[in-house]
Amino acid sequence: MLFENKIALVTGSGRGIGRAIALHFAQHGADVVINFFRNRAPAEETAREVEKTGRRALLVKADVGDLDDLNHMFDEVDREFHKLDIFIHNAASGYNRPAMEQKPKGWDWTMNINARALLFSAQRAAALMEKHGNGKIVSISSAGSTRVLPDYVVVGASKAALESLTRYLGVELISKGINVNAVSPGVVETDALNHFASMGNQDNILQNFIAQVPAGRLITPEEVAEVVAFLCSPAAAMIVGQTIIVDGGYTLPISK
Repeated sequence: MLFENKIALVTGSGRGIGRAIALHFAQHGADVVINFFRNRAPAEETAREVEKTGRRALLVKADVGDLDDLNHMFDEVDREFHKLDIFIHNAASGYNRPAMEQKPKGWDWTMNINARALLFSAQRAAALMEKHGNGKIVSISSAGSTRVLPDYVVVGASKAALESLTRYLGVELISKGINVNAVSPGVVETDALNHFASMGNQDNILQNFIAQVPAGRLITPEEVAEVVAFLCSPAAAMIVGQTIIVDGGYTLPISK
């Protein structure tokens, strides 16, 4: 199997895209570290699904926006496995409101989880990866890094910082055999999207999303996971510091 005997750490892997990524790695042979912060039950369910594949699952509670928690997470990985092959920075949060209504607390919270965590996670991950001479780091970005989305200013800025960090880390770490890249999904069909849609006319909201996608449908978490896995495969050895857009053409047309 492609990732047999590899160790993969996926932050925010209890639900949605993170869960799909964790399960994809397990299905292809990796042992997986499942990270969560607030919602233990779905993370435990992800861990059980990993174990059903015959792979090991380590469950670690940590707020990646807090440096003490982040270091605790990597300490647990080192204690349990003594190495790390793949790090997926998926955990994200943010305060969605207009720029003129943003507060310093919301800025710090969002930046710390979405962007700062990548930098200091990469430092810890690289130290574990260097033990065996190679590794892969992939972050999950979003269209808001380059496009203006409603009330998305702080999250968008944090994702732009994440993509910039991806470029700098990519160049600095490739000499150590560590590839750093990012994946930017379009509108993904997740429980969070369905919850958002349920607050209004769900069918109309989802259809409006779909109507803006040239491919004619939403992206699934599993499709995002497949691209992430590709970037962690030997076939992507010469992809360095890039952000791969997976959106069915969503961000290409000029809005009418």
